[in-house]
Amino acid sequence: MDSNGLSTQLSMETLHGSLTDPAISSMNLLNELIDEYPVAISMAAGRPYEEFFDVRLIHEYIDAYCEHLRGDRKLNEAAVTRTLFQYGTTKGVIADLIARNLAEDEDIDAAPESVVVTVGAQEAMFLVLRTLRAGERDVLLAPAPTYVGLTGAALLTDTPVWPVRSGENGIDPDDLALQLKRADEQGKRVRACYVTPNFANPTGTSMDLASRHRLLEVAEAHGILLLEDNAYGLFGAERLPSLKSLDRSGSVVYIGSFAKTGMPGARVGYVVADQQVPGGGLLADQLSKLKGMLTVNTSPIAQAVIAGKLLLNGFSLVKANAREIDIYQRNLRLTLGELDRRLGAFPDVTWNTPTGGFFVTVTVPFVVDDELLERAARDHGVLFTPMHHFFGGKGGFHQLRLSISLLTPELIEEGVSRLAALITPRLP
Repeated sequence: MDSNGLSTQLSMETLHGSLTDPAISSMNLLNELIDEYPVAISMAAGRPYEEFFDVRLIHEYIDAYCEHLRGDRKLNEAAVTRTLFQYGTTKGVIADLIARNLAEDEDIDAAPESVVVTVGAQEAMFLVLRTLRAGERDVLLAPAPTYVGLTGAALLTDTPVWPVRSGENGIDPDDLALQLKRADEQGKRVRACYVTPNFANPTGTSMDLASRHRLLEVAEAHGILLLEDNAYGLFGAERLPSLKSLDRSGSVVYIGSFAKTGMPGARVGYVVADQQVPGGGLLADQLSKLKGMLTVNTSPIAQAVIAGKLLLNGFSLVKANAREIDIYQRNLRLTLGELDRRLGAFPDVTWNTPTGGFFVTVTVPFVVDDELLERAARDHGVLFTPMHHFFGGKGGFHQLRLSISLLTPELIEEGVSRLAALITPRLP
């Protein structure tokens, strides 16, 4: 075949449509700007605090897990070595320890066989959506705005995402009921609704207890699954129960990650899918089949690092993250205080006041797009995330997301000062 023929085969029109979707490429823009303007203060990246990172901890965690294998599981040295060096089971080698962590921190009673250890929460989302997307009628509901990783997983699995209204109290259960009715009238089958009840990415909002119960009632009445993503639940002034701990009808598939609470570099997440599939065992068993064809298994060494952290902290990530929780609470208070000090006199600029998590949403009376972001980096030395990226380019053009997790108090003060210098000249 000549080069022209090959070029025709490799044109963008012949590749998967997700590659040209704005959701796939949106986060690349931030990485490019960070590289181009390295001295800019980034209030964009939702990364965990780094000052407590220590390479020696990796060795301590692995040693603790090996001692667990020898003492608690009664494995000989050959078996211990094999556990770390070989592929391991598809569902993961630390599912029982994750179950103990969920019982300790979240009051979730999860059987180890219902847990699938994944390569980050991102793989968990992909596996669930790929499993549920059985035909052209199938759709997913999600709050607008929503996490771009969920949008990306939906694109990769060709799953249409229908928006559900979201406000200061998180996703609106009554609008969910309306969207379910609308889907039924159009001959669509809603398989699940994605939801982040605690300090959602990108908005920082949380659901109150009454809304959580109402959401579960709607899901049970309509026979749909709730995909609960709880990446930020530990980092709040108060902790409300997870949907999974409140669920009595088997409606909740729980998606967890150790990226924020364990070690982001380990890339370990999991899904609890204890729903029965007639003729197919647990839903977790079906997810495991797909994982076997996708990533085969999650790195046992990465799992060992997370397991060691759990073992050394009595299976409590609340305990393990005590210092980080204090830092995030401090940073959140400082950011809200600086916003008030720098922008509180301008009624056209508003922001929400989350009680935990990593994110704050700021609303302004002018358009916030990628051009403005680049200008902010170039002229003011500050980065944020335009909220339109979380609406799939269909909204949010007057909002921006600030992340508070990675910064020192000095950088927060300077970052908000630079942001104010960008905003105030553009006010009416």
